[in-house]
Amino acid sequence: MKHVPGKSIGKADGLSRRPDWQEGVEKDNEDRTLIKLEWVREAKTIVEEGNLRERIKTAQKGDERVVKAVEELKKAEVKMLRDEEWEIEDSVVLKEERIYVPEGELRGEIIRLHRDTPVGGHGGRWKITELVTRNYWWPGVTKEVGRYVDKCNACQRYKNRSKAPAGKLMPNAIPEKPWSHISADFITKLPLAQGYNAILVVCDRFSKMAHFIATTERTSAEGLARLFWDQVWKLHGLPESIISDRGV
Repeated sequence: MKHVPGKSIGKADGLSRRPDWQEGVEKDNEDRTLIKLEWVREAKTIVEEGNLRERIKTAQKGDERVVKAVEELKKAEVKMLRDEEWEIEDSVVLKEERIYVPEGELRGEIIRLHRDTPVGGHGGRWKITELVTRNYWWPGVTKEVGRYVDKCNACQRYKNRSKAPAGKLMPNAIPEKPWSHISADFITKLPLAQGYNAILVVCDRFSKMAHFIATTERTSAEGLARLFWDQVWKLHGLPESIISDRGV
């Protein structure tokens, strides 16, 4: 490998090095515009916040939590309640150093301004939650942003789904003999009767025969196993499969 100085490559110099930009020329890079303004299409992003702060201030006057916090602030003659982190700044009530937004249409409008504008770019729930909570806060803001994102019409039509297709439904195979495949579930929230307020239902998927076993909502995993042992296993033996939901 042999190094060739750049100044000895005449053809390359003729194409890439302009004589008026030669090294050693005084102030050769002064006031040089690489990209002219007329070459760039000017883009302006308008955030339609307008009088949003004033509208929030007006809405706060009818919110019970804000009214209570303001009364306590005035009573204590301070600008901030350290226990609950309420404070007043320019007549606007803040919660944890962010503007508290009362319940109503203002919450949805704030989410829209942070998501549906060119700056927001129709981001996901965590990105939009982070943007909203930089300056605003209200109870359940994360869940409300999530619902807004899930219902976005444009995203549902144009964005690709990141999850794999669910596939076709796979029906359960039909059992060939009784009590080889069973299902189990709890019936809860029943009136208390003789110390029981729930029923464990164990059903044979072949014959549809069922056992209804009195129990309580506080039954543990060990207690459930004991019920199955005493009421089902001793009569029908051990099944090949049990279908149940997470409650069992």
